[in-house]
Amino acid sequence: MRVETLRWVDGKLEMIDQRVLPASFNYLVYDSAESVAEGIRSMVVRGAPAIGVAAAYGVALESLRLRSKANEDFNKGLEKGFEVLALSRPTAVNLFWALDRMRKVWSEMSMQAASEVSSQLLREAHKIFEEDVRINRTMGAHGALLLHDGARVLTHCNAGALATAGWGTALGVIRSAVEAGKKITVIADETRPFLQGARLTAWEMVQENIPVTLITDNMAGHLMACGEVDAVVVGTDRVAANGDVANKIGTYMVAVLARRHNIPFFVACPLSTVDLNIATGMDIPIEERSIDEVKGFRDVHWAAEGVNIRNPAFDVTPAELVTGLITEKGVLLQPDENGILQLMKSR
Repeated sequence: MRVETLRWVDGKLEMIDQRVLPASFNYLVYDSAESVAEGIRSMVVRGAPAIGVAAAYGVALESLRLRSKANEDFNKGLEKGFEVLALSRPTAVNLFWALDRMRKVWSEMSMQAASEVSSQLLREAHKIFEEDVRINRTMGAHGALLLHDGARVLTHCNAGALATAGWGTALGVIRSAVEAGKKITVIADETRPFLQGARLTAWEMVQENIPVTLITDNMAGHLMACGEVDAVVVGTDRVAANGDVANKIGTYMVAVLARRHNIPFFVACPLSTVDLNIATGMDIPIEERSIDEVKGFRDVHWAAEGVNIRNPAFDVTPAELVTGLITEKGVLLQPDENGILQLMKSR
């Protein structure tokens, strides 16, 4: 099954509503920057690469909506579209990378008619979409070489096709290994509090008949101690210049456990996720989400009323705990500032 996380249909963007998977499978339709920003904020779409692609289409949609306006009104309206998209989620750097690409196209066509600008912005959004799928495939091929036949691979959150335009980052590595003929078993952390592992990763693997075992987040250490995990592969929402990585909350604990048990810990990331403007992971902005996500799930609440709640959506894993970064340009082992810089120069 090919999961189409985002798709362009009849002049509008359609995105799988990931909030209701796996109980329901349906697409929601978007026609403006504001609506796409809300889809990103509410986690209809999530995962750094997919957020970037969605943001690019959000800009394109806004330009199409405004293309009959005079140039001054078109430019003012489009600027507002960029602003609302930039505020949707702070941690995933792919969001800002995609907006920068779209802004560059807009800037280079500033003297042309709105209709021409909107057509070119849509072409650029399609290009970003196609590049993401191609990059994920390339990353997957590099990463597949790191997994031996019969490997039992633990992953945290969802870094699959649902987190990208297609194929996936961490799950793309697993898909590529399976495609190469290797027998791979996946162990999926539940990933509290939003349960992306239980709802999304498990669902993707079941769709493709890749063996998957779901565990709660606090079982990972036990399975590692029992010798039941051969490798860890996760995705990331931002990589700092020194190689520190921000990923879904709970990833840091998995990395520490992997080091304790001498299990390789790999991070699959397109180079668009590397932010050379952020020196270390301590400088990465960490999104705090609604406390309702921790109180319970959907309409069921189990937390005591009146309790104080924190809900950081991401944590930072220091580069020293990362065995290697899997990118479209190859695998960078023991990532550090120099290695990251050389990798980015190869783009």
